Amino acid sequence: MCDNKDGGCQPSAVGRQTDTSRPRIGIFGIGYDVYWKQFPGLEAEMQEKFRVFREMLPHSAAVLDYGIVDSPERAYEVVKQMQSGNLDLVFCDMLTYGTSGTFGTIVRNLRAPMVLVALQPMKAMDYARASTYMQLMNDDVCAVPEFTGVARRLGCEVPDVVIGTLYDDAQAVGEIDEYCRIARVLHDLKYARLGHLGHPLNAMLDMHTDPTMITACFGCHTVECEPNELTACLKEVSPEALERRKREILEFFDTPDPVSDPISMKLREEDLQSAAEVSLALDAFVAKRKLDGLSYYFDGEPGGEIRRVMTNLAVGNSLLTARHIPMCGESDQKTLIALMIMDRLGIGGSFAEFHPIDFEEGFVLVGHDGPHNISIAQGKPVLRSLKKYHGKPGYGAGVEFKIKEGPITILSINSTPDGKFKFVIAEGESVGGPIPATGNTNTRGFFGSDIRKFLKAWVKEGPTHHFALGVGHHAQTIARIAVYLGLEAAIVR
Repeated sequence: MCDNKDGGCQPSAVGRQTDTSRPRIGIFGIGYDVYWKQFPGLEAEMQEKFRVFREMLPHSAAVLDYGIVDSPERAYEVVKQMQSGNLDLVFCDMLTYGTSGTFGTIVRNLRAPMVLVALQPMKAMDYARASTYMQLMNDDVCAVPEFTGVARRLGCEVPDVVIGTLYDDAQAVGEIDEYCRIARVLHDLKYARLGHLGHPLNAMLDMHTDPTMITACFGCHTVECEPNELTACLKEVSPEALERRKREILEFFDTPDPVSDPISMKLREEDLQSAAEVSLALDAFVAKRKLDGLSYYFDGEPGGEIRRVMTNLAVGNSLLTARHIPMCGESDQKTLIALMIMDRLGIGGSFAEFHPIDFEEGFVLVGHDGPHNISIAQGKPVLRSLKKYHGKPGYGAGVEFKIKEGPITILSINSTPDGKFKFVIAEGESVGGPIPATGNTNTRGFFGSDIRKFLKAWVKEGPTHHFALGVGHHAQTIARIAVYLGLEAAIVR
C-alpha cells in the first residue's frame, strides 16, 4: 500500500509538478516465522515496531509498504512487487533476527539502493528481568552482519546501515532523514528535463558534455533549446506584468551606490527594465519547455535582440534558482546537475568558481557572475548596473551577494576518460568580511589551515573550474549519492 504522511524529510518544491514528482521509498520488515509459534505475541510486537518506523518517513515521499518478510518464500513473492514499484530507495527494517534467505533475492534483484535499519526499542536490556522474548524484541542488529556478508557474497553493493534505538534517538532520525533526501535526489535526477541552450563559452574544454552519457549515468534528459524560443516569449510580456516584476525585483534586491569598481554603477532604470522583461520571458520559456533546469550561453549578433536577452538573464535565473529550478551559465550542464543535487538535498546550490586568494588571512574568494541561489544569501542580495561583463559580451544588471556564514560544501562534476562522471567534493567555512563590490557573487571560503595545500589537492582530483556551492557540511552524503549512481567520488581535505 502507499502510505503518505506529513513530516519527516523536507521536500524540495520543484517548479514542474507531475505525477512522478515524489520519490518512491519502499519499506519491508524482517522477521522469522519460526518465532511466531514459539513466542505468542511476538509477531504483533514486531508489527508495532514496524508501524513506529513507518511513521518516521515523510509525507513528501510515496512510501510503499511491503509488510514483514519472515521466510524465503515470502521474499520471493515480495521482490516481484518491489520490481514493479519503480523504487528510488528501500529501507529494510531489521525488527528481530531473520535468516538471510528473507533478504538475498531482494538485494540481488533490486536496482534501488537499500538501507538496513536496526532500531531496538530498549536503550539497554533490563538484565535482572531478561528473557529470550526480551532479547528477540531487541535483536535488531543480530542479523545485520549476516545480511551484509551475503550481499557481498552475491556480488551486490553492501547496504548502508542505521543503528540506534526506536525512540528518542536524534542521530538515527537524522540518518533516516538524510536517506530520504538522497531518495529525492535520485528520483528527481531520473525524471529531470534539463535544458541546454547555446554552446560552451570560448571553447572551454572542461564544459563539453555528452547528453547521452548524462542519461546513462543520471537518468535525466537533455532538452536542446534555441535562443529564438526564448526571445519569442518576450511577445507575451504585458505592461502590467512588467511593472509588477520590476516592483518585485526592487523589493527583493538592494540597489546601493557604486563603491570602487569603475565598471559598476547604481542600478539604471533601463537595466531594471531589461532584467524584468527577460525574467518574465524566461519564466514563460521554462514553463513551455517543461524544464527542471537550464544551462546556457550564446553570444548573439551585436546590438541584436538575442544578445540583449542572453546577456540579461542573471536576475531571472537567480529568481528561478531560488524556486528550485537551477540555472547555470557558460553552458555548464555538469554543474547544472550538481546544482540540482544540492537543491534537492535542501542545501541551496549556487554557481561558483575560485577567485583570488587572500594569503594574509588564508582564504579564497568563491563566486561567479551570472545566476545564483539567492535563497542562501547572507543578507539582502544586491543589484548593480555593469557597463560590461568581463570576458563576455553585453552589459546590464549584475547580481551580487555573499553565501550565508557558516559551514559550506562544494561539488564539482567532471567527465572521466571512460565517458562517465566523477564527483569532487570539499567542505569549508563561509566567514564574514568585506568582498569586492563588482556586481558578482563572492564569499570568503576557508578550507582548512593551509589554503595552498587545499587548492593543490583540489585540482589534483581533476574537477571542472565550476562547482556548486551549498550550505552545511554534506560531503559524505554527496559521496554516497555518487556511489548509488555508480560513479567515482573524491572528498578533498
